[in-house]
Amino acid sequence: MRPEFSGEVAEHYAKFRRGYPPEVLDALQTAFALGGADTVLDLGCGTGQLAVPLAARVRAVVGMDPEPDMLRLAERTAAEQEVRNATWMLGADTDVPALGVLLGPHSLGMTVIGNALHWMRHETLFAALRPLTRAGGGIAVVSNGTPLWLQDSDWSRALRTALEQHFGLAVKATCGTDAEDRDRYARALTTAGFGDVREITVDYTGELTFEQLIGGVYSAVPEPVDRADFTERVRRALPQRPAFTEAVRVIALVGKVGQPGGS
Repeated sequence: MRPEFSGEVAEHYAKFRRGYPPEVLDALQTAFALGGADTVLDLGCGTGQLAVPLAARVRAVVGMDPEPDMLRLAERTAAEQEVRNATWMLGADTDVPALGVLLGPHSLGMTVIGNALHWMRHETLFAALRPLTRAGGGIAVVSNGTPLWLQDSDWSRALRTALEQHFGLAVKATCGTDAEDRDRYARALTTAGFGDVREITVDYTGELTFEQLIGGVYSAVPEPVDRADFTERVRRALPQRPAFTEAVRVIALVGKVGQPGGS
């Protein structure tokens, strides 16, 4: 059920996808000692949920995504927040070597990939990023909570059932957020030459209105032909309450380039 991240899907993504609490940004900044001289690459940047707030902490952010509508909305958000040190580039993980020619070796303080690595060839990508990363910098693979339909709550189970009945198949996609995926990514980081590979965890609780919940669904799954009918069927399937509580665990898997003469 891979959607095309364009048009109304991108609009839903910009409006309803979770942002990141400041504690996550603090942890990333500390992990790689990011500062005013650094450039950060947000690969698969979507509509800028990480790139835009990171911009205030570094010299420049490059947001790269293969979907023009995502970049258009990211640029709009940056302009609304008066962010002037972000550059938006059309491209995918396979374009990183070409970006490296432009930026030069050891030019990146951090590459961050938020809920997008499952679309990429991660082993090839990590190897391509290694020579572009400065000493002490690295890669952060960030999963921003469990998908709405896989959480351990009554409303999430009801949502999953409604989706499975509609699409006629089991809804099991974790979008790269489970422990098995993180283990694969950790091994690949080590193989590519990144050290001190570890996980940083930030937990928080959020509240979703029905509009936010169904908007989040439409940002992640193919849209039904009759959206009004599908929305109403999901509304009837869910517990009747004004808001839905979700426990969100943000996990950042980080790997660093060692300092010269160090580990």
